[in-house]
Amino acid sequence: MPNQVVWFDIPVRNLDRAVRFYSAVLGAQVSKHEFPGATVGLLPGGANEVNGCLVPVDADDENQPSQKGPLLYFNCAGRLDQAISATLSNGGRILLDKHSIGSHGFRAIITDSEGNRVALHSP
Repeated sequence: MPNQVVWFDIPVRNLDRAVRFYSAVLGAQVSKHEFPGATVGLLPGGANEVNGCLVPVDADDENQPSQKGPLLYFNCAGRLDQAISATLSNGGRILLDKHSIGSHGFRAIITDSEGNRVALHSP
């Protein structure tokens, strides 16, 4: 069965700051791409994988950075401690420190540099 989730947009107030944050936390370069009328930060990923991008928003846009709503899990396999450290040194906050989620591994819940709540995961 194909993935039920195929794409996601993460709203950001400052694209350059968010690109630095996610590049550091994910340990892979987030690349900026220009499309007609918009520049976005494309998150690292491969073909046939769920992927997403960082989308700049203005103060009057409906979609704003938030700590409410769906919780996205980012794969930090083998480098969860480094990702948590990079969160703090790149303007993020720890909401729930690294903890076991049983047979599913470990996670930490953070806010990114823009105020979005996300999870960092490692088996």
